[in-house]
Amino acid sequence: IRDRSPSRGLGDVYKRQFLNSKHRRIYSMSVGYKEFRLGWKSVFASALGIGLGLSPLPFYTIGVFVAPFIEEFGWSVEQIMRGLPILILGALIMSPVAGFFADKYGVRKVVLTSIPLFSLAMMSFSLNDGSMELYLFCWISIAVTGAGTLPVTWTRAVNSWFHKRRGLALGMSLIGTGLFGPLAKIYAATLIEMFGWRMAYVGVGFLPLLIAFPVAWFLLHEATEEDLAIVTENESKSEVKILGGMTATEALCDWRFWLIGFCFLPVSFAVGGPIPNLEQMFTIKGFALAEAIALASFVGFPSVIVGRVLGGYLLDYFWAPAVAAIILSLPALSLFLMIQPDISLMAAFFAMFLLGLAAGVEYDLMAYLVSRYFGQLNYSSIYGLLYGFFAIGSGFGPWVFARSYSATGSYDTILKISAFLFILGALPLLMLGKYREFNHSR
Repeated sequence: IRDRSPSRGLGDVYKRQFLNSKHRRIYSMSVGYKEFRLGWKSVFASALGIGLGLSPLPFYTIGVFVAPFIEEFGWSVEQIMRGLPILILGALIMSPVAGFFADKYGVRKVVLTSIPLFSLAMMSFSLNDGSMELYLFCWISIAVTGAGTLPVTWTRAVNSWFHKRRGLALGMSLIGTGLFGPLAKIYAATLIEMFGWRMAYVGVGFLPLLIAFPVAWFLLHEATEEDLAIVTENESKSEVKILGGMTATEALCDWRFWLIGFCFLPVSFAVGGPIPNLEQMFTIKGFALAEAIALASFVGFPSVIVGRVLGGYLLDYFWAPAVAAIILSLPALSLFLMIQPDISLMAAFFAMFLLGLAAGVEYDLMAYLVSRYFGQLNYSSIYGLLYGFFAIGSGFGPWVFARSYSATGSYDTILKISAFLFILGALPLLMLGKYREFNHSR
């Protein structure tokens, strides 16, 4: 039977496609606005909690305690940096545990228990009387007590609220590391100058308890099915599912899990290795101590902040592995700049900006990849397992950098190796393929 309906030209087809595309964009913007309107509290609480948690505070502040420890106890830089591998080994074991409890009992219970214990553990550094054994035990204690403050817990709550703007939301929630890490470094240096290193550790340890804990108590909540029904304008909550995805066991059998882990291991080493050594690194290059501290702080503010927000925004609009391959390759140039014997102050700031971009995108990139390729069902457990790869690289990196300096009197060799590691870790992410769809509608 011949179709006798009026013929339609290509103009009508393109018009319909344009209207449909416009409608989808408007709907996406509407959903994205509602996600932020309802989920901003968890984003804000996560930004403070992560920024004042185990990830940035010990890592960013250890550099300013090096000189007081050397002066009072006679320890070497290598001995002082031994704390970071101990910290990372503890986090390697405890991050999957914290993720498991977050999946099973909810994020709130985990973080509200972990924050006070982590604060007390940070303050315990002030009790040291020169014992290296006690010093290393303090690093173990903050790893065990602070595992609940890692991004593996907080980002689960953020992911529960966001789908259309998940990348930007994760970037904003992780912005705290770039903001509070450098500020904590300056804050600790000021306390050391005014009251000594013991009171400085008490002051740094008090920050999570004073700021992060009350904010998490009042603002941090995971989205319910009723919340998601409001976001999607869907009145039938039975059609809204928030826990689609793979189990941790299924993820461990998936080659993508191991590829992501392989990629983040060298990248985290190349990012984490220089940061605690930056003050020493720039001082031997001829910069004044104040300039060295300013350069080290610039890694987090504003470069990490730009990386978090810009990276998160790009993840919502472009394929995440491609974004990662580009942003994580750029810092190779920064390390080559730092090798130059006569590097200028402006070139040093530019190098710190590029390094900060990588430091800014790595956490939210891992969180985003886990949510897109493995789903929300066992998100925190899978993230916790993958965090182990990141923890190994970033934990042993500073110690290896310090050991290389002790052996050679220069950081140039290890900087060259790390520049290559950026490329080695970034490019294989392009093999991940398209995102997976799980049984949840948003």
